[in-house]
Amino acid sequence: SSHPLITIERMEVLDLPQGPAIIATGPLTSPGLHATLQSLLGEEALSFFDAVAPVVATDSLVHDRLFRASRYDKGDGADYLNAPLNREQYEAFIDQLLAAERVDFKQFEQEDISFFEGCLPIEVMAERGRDTLRFGPMKPVGLIDPNTGIRPWAVVQLRQDDLAADHWNLVGFQTKLKQIEQKRVLRMIPGLEEARFARFGMVHRNTYINAPAHIDPLLRLVQKPAIRVAGQMTGVEGYVESAATGLMAGRTLASEFKGESPQAPPAETAMGGLIRHLTERPAAGFQPSNITWGLLRCPEDLRRIRSKRERRAAQAERALELIGGWGV
Repeated sequence: SSHPLITIERMEVLDLPQGPAIIATGPLTSPGLHATLQSLLGEEALSFFDAVAPVVATDSLVHDRLFRASRYDKGDGADYLNAPLNREQYEAFIDQLLAAERVDFKQFEQEDISFFEGCLPIEVMAERGRDTLRFGPMKPVGLIDPNTGIRPWAVVQLRQDDLAADHWNLVGFQTKLKQIEQKRVLRMIPGLEEARFARFGMVHRNTYINAPAHIDPLLRLVQKPAIRVAGQMTGVEGYVESAATGLMAGRTLASEFKGESPQAPPAETAMGGLIRHLTERPAAGFQPSNITWGLLRCPEDLRRIRSKRERRAAQAERALELIGGWGV
C-alpha cells in the first residue's frame, strides 16, 4: 500500500498478537491459526461445511418441459423456471441420488463433518427420508403445471443466476456428488436431459467461532478482549454480512483508540441484528446465519402495524434513522 499509515506483511500468522488487533482470516483459516484459536477458546472443532448449488446454461435446457412461475403466483411469474416431476420420476431420482458416488472428505475435513443446516446437500437430505426433498427444496406447494393443470408430485426450481439470464441456479440443490455423478443424476430432471453445467455443486469447509460463548457485542474475544474478530469466522453468512462485521470491528476499535466508549449498533438495525445473532443465541447448537428480519428487534409501536409490508417499511425507516446516529 502507498498509504503512509498502512503496512502490508505477507506471511502466515500462527499466534494471536498481544496488542489491539482484528482477526479476519476468512472461511479457510490456516491450520496453525485454527489450532491457536482452539487452544484459546477451548473448542473441540470450529469447522463446518457450506454447500454450493450447481448452475446450468440456459441454452442447454429443454424449455418445453419447464414452466415459468413463482409459488402462489407471487412476483411477475418470471422469477423461476420449474421442472415438474411425477411420482415415478421422483422415486427414480431419489434412488439414483442415494446410490451416486460422492467426493471423499479430506483428512482435515473428517474431524468435524457437521453440515450447515441452512444448506444441507441434497443427498444428505435424501438420507433423512425419501420424502424429505419433496417437503424441502423440491416441494410443489403453490405451483400448478400449466401443461397438466395439476400440482406436480415434486418440482425442481431454477433461479436466474446472472443479469443476462444465461445461467440458472438449481435452488437448494447443494451437493457433494462427484461431477460425473452430478451430470448423470441431475440430467434425470425433466428439462435438464441435455444440461450443460457452468458450475458443479460442491461443499466448502469453513471456520467459525461459537460466537455466543466467545464474542461480546463489540466483536471482542471474551478470553482476549484486545482481539476482535470479523468476517465469516464470526458466525455470519454472506458477503455483505461479513463486510458489515468488519466495519463494526474497525469502527469500534478506532473509537477505543480515541478514548471513547463505543457501543454496539442499535438492535433495531441490520448491523445490530447481526450482533444479536452472534451474542444472544444459545451457544449450544449455534449455526451461522444471513441477516433476516427476525434478527432485528421490532419496537412495540411497530409491532402493532398489522400489514407485514407496512411494518417492515416502518422498521427500515426506523433503522436508517438509528444507524445514522450510531457512533456519532
